[in-house]
Amino acid sequence: MSETFNVDHKQIDVKQDLFTWSNLISLSRILITVPVVYLHYTNGQQITWLITALVIYGIVSDYLDGFVARMTKQVSEWGKILDPVADKFCAFFLFLYATYIDIIPLWFFLLEIGRDAVIVIGSGYIQYLRGKVAMAVMSGKISVNVLGLYWMAAFFFPQEVEVHFMLMGASVALMFYSFFDYLHRFNLIRKGVEFN
Repeated sequence: MSETFNVDHKQIDVKQDLFTWSNLISLSRILITVPVVYLHYTNGQQITWLITALVIYGIVSDYLDGFVARMTKQVSEWGKILDPVADKFCAFFLFLYATYIDIIPLWFFLLEIGRDAVIVIGSGYIQYLRGKVAMAVMSGKISVNVLGLYWMAAFFFPQEVEVHFMLMGASVALMFYSFFDYLHRFNLIRKGVEFN
């Protein structure tokens, strides 16, 4: 297939800069995970205002980094790597901890990690093949948000089991949907379609 269209449906000027405000925001998101787990565990699994503030910062920063990158016209190859890496790092450790304290089932954690591992391998292959990283698909971003809602419900409201099941079901459905969305995009890019 020839490069007849851009799979992202628009052309974005992607820079090579590492030190941008948006990349620093992405990096800062990684730093919240350890304090959240440590404070929760050493507090007898009680929620404090500091834990809540750190989690809120993690949520806000996930939106803020992309917004800042677009507004300052500093979308970068590094940002396309750092943003999902920060998401996956946070998800891995926060869901691992939630599994350890038995508020999220082990099978769900393994499903999430397996899916993410395959997507990361595919992204690495695209970078090897085409020399740049593909941006996340919208269904992947939605999936991450619903996963975040599920984790927050389990973490902040462990007694609300019915809500957990509903959000867990939605998370599983979106994980599969976004996985096949990524797979479709991967095949298009592998065949030569242009992308940002």
